[in-house]
Amino acid sequence: MNEPHVVTIATYHDARDAYREKQLRQALYDAGDVVMADVLVNLHGDEHRSRRRVENRLFRRDSNARYERELFPPIVDETLAPFVAAGHAELVGLSHQMMMNLAAFTAGIDRPLRTQEETHHLYSYMMRFIEGATLAHYTGDHDAKRAEVAAALEAFDTEFLRPAIARRKRELARLDAGEITEDELPRDVLTVLLRNQGALQLPPEVVLRETCFYLLAGAHTSATAFVRTLDAVFTMHDVAPADFERAHTDMAFLQRCVHETVRLQPSSPVAMRWALDDITLKGGQVVALGDKVVIDLNAVNRDPSVFGPDADRFDPHRVLPAEVAPWGLSFGLGMHACIGQELAVGVAAEDDQELDRLYGLVPVAVRAVLEAGGRPDPEHPARLDPESERGYWATYPVVFARP
Repeated sequence: MNEPHVVTIATYHDARDAYREKQLRQALYDAGDVVMADVLVNLHGDEHRSRRRVENRLFRRDSNARYERELFPPIVDETLAPFVAAGHAELVGLSHQMMMNLAAFTAGIDRPLRTQEETHHLYSYMMRFIEGATLAHYTGDHDAKRAEVAAALEAFDTEFLRPAIARRKRELARLDAGEITEDELPRDVLTVLLRNQGALQLPPEVVLRETCFYLLAGAHTSATAFVRTLDAVFTMHDVAPADFERAHTDMAFLQRCVHETVRLQPSSPVAMRWALDDITLKGGQVVALGDKVVIDLNAVNRDPSVFGPDADRFDPHRVLPAEVAPWGLSFGLGMHACIGQELAVGVAAEDDQELDRLYGLVPVAVRAVLEAGGRPDPEHPARLDPESERGYWATYPVVFARP
């Protein structure tokens, strides 16, 4: 079988055009179909539009505000508290646990015990699902790994998803009977899917995968940004002490640190698309039917024509054109822009004094660690994963200053 012709896009404006091109279909997760088949991010055209229209209701500005200001802070505190009490933590594991608990809430996965043991158990499922979604990068036996992930999905379905579905169906019946109000319904993806099952007609296995997708995507990308931002802030202590202090006291500035981190280190360094027709991008690049288009986000987000001659440098004071997002194109654009980007990193605003501003889950979680006195463990230096080409941390020990 002949390998497809690959077209690489490395400039901001060509990438923006490609993201908006309707004849380019998602290609990043083809190998991970055991988890990713028929989930929102892999749909195209009318099917994608109809499901996104339904799920968008969960990510409106008022819903995001309630998540950020009311629902998420107790979960952040609950997850962080044992580590603060112990005086130390390992940020890579902590970040995935914290973000997984938050993503589980958004996805619709209940945690009835709310114990550390339950968190670790759910975490093990989530990491297995991440392995399935990123199967293209796995160097071992793909069939064996696919079977392992499928078995984990089946066990997760029995242990977590079915009880969650049963509870939501009871709550929906109570709503229909007038026993509860709309505001008392769970606010999560699973509830939205169940309420709209008549229109969507999703088989059980797709409901399972869609719920798991929100669990893994919400947790993994936010956890990565969380650790990387804290590393950037800790680095300021020696190279920019005034910014280090400001990051502890100015939430708008801390949010800018998150945005700059996400720009320079996107969770996925590339986006991929299949060409469904012959197209020519506005910049003149020609793509033929069947070509694979690779958007090099590391290059795109460091395009000096957009981000300046120092585009490779971390600078939370960076001034950009009004039409350019401070995180670059890390969350995509167009029909497949990340549905939860505002929930994750808030709303970019020119006026840092805006009173009703949403800062996002990642800045809120980073602030919690800083407020607890988190700093790198001087006796156990952080280490990058030597097997990762994406700049992931293998371990990042921190200590918490006691009052």
